[in-house]
Amino acid sequence: MATLSRLAPAKVNLFLHVGAVRPDGYHPLSSLVAFADVGDLVTVEPADRLSLTVTGPFAGALDGQGDNLILKALRALAADRGLSDLPLHVTLDKRLPIAAGLGGGSSDAGAALRLADEALGFGLSEDALEDLSRIVGADGPMCLRARSAWAEGLGEVLVEAPDLPSLHAVLYNPGRPSPTGAVYRAYDADPSGNALRPAPPPDWTLDGVIPWLGATRNDLEPPAVRLEPAIAAALEAMTRQPDVRFVRMSGSGATVFGLFDTAGQAASAAVNLHSNNGSSWAVATLLGGNTVVS
Repeated sequence: MATLSRLAPAKVNLFLHVGAVRPDGYHPLSSLVAFADVGDLVTVEPADRLSLTVTGPFAGALDGQGDNLILKALRALAADRGLSDLPLHVTLDKRLPIAAGLGGGSSDAGAALRLADEALGFGLSEDALEDLSRIVGADGPMCLRARSAWAEGLGEVLVEAPDLPSLHAVLYNPGRPSPTGAVYRAYDADPSGNALRPAPPPDWTLDGVIPWLGATRNDLEPPAVRLEPAIAAALEAMTRQPDVRFVRMSGSGATVFGLFDTAGQAASAAVNLHSNNGSSWAVATLLGGNTVVS
């Protein structure tokens, strides 16, 4: 059995429309999600039993967080195969901040499922892997696919969006967590959004996508900003960057993203943002295009 590695890419909600909470406690939503060419790195290697080591710049942030979603997904895989354990050691190089609105944990689990399936020769179908990925949450299947998609329902109803162009972007996190549960509870106090999916842009070029995005929303942004003022400061800092075309918070925050015309403009903005706040995290990336580095 060889040692295998895979990128678990950051997920970005280009827009996120959220409806009022249902009686079962879940929220209907509509979103266009894109995946970045940056993320965590997941590696699997032969071992006597299933185990996990977390390294990387954000490893310490996971201390005391309970059972990692990687282990949850792989234990579900073992049970599905009729096994009590998997002979794998997993290393998670945690490069994305946690509670950041980037789907990091679900993306980690998706990458681990694919690696384990390959390493152990199970040969599971895409449908089978997606079913297993649901154990980590409604965004499990979309993060397993890691391709641009429209998401509806609770996030599990997916239609791929191959027309979305590659977008030069900067991801900027102010160094403060934004727990999803708390943000949704704050949203429920004033559920002013809806889960309606907009018609697609008539023109999928950057000049067509930018104004179209301007007519959409992230309904979780106002409650997240109320709970964490650092998000408002991050949005303002991104807006001040030269050449930025569009700025929004991703998911439940605290990461914000800015879109630019060129890779050079994005790289300069990332340097500016990081140098102005040493506790922050800023990285230039390419969103969409359905190209994920493995």
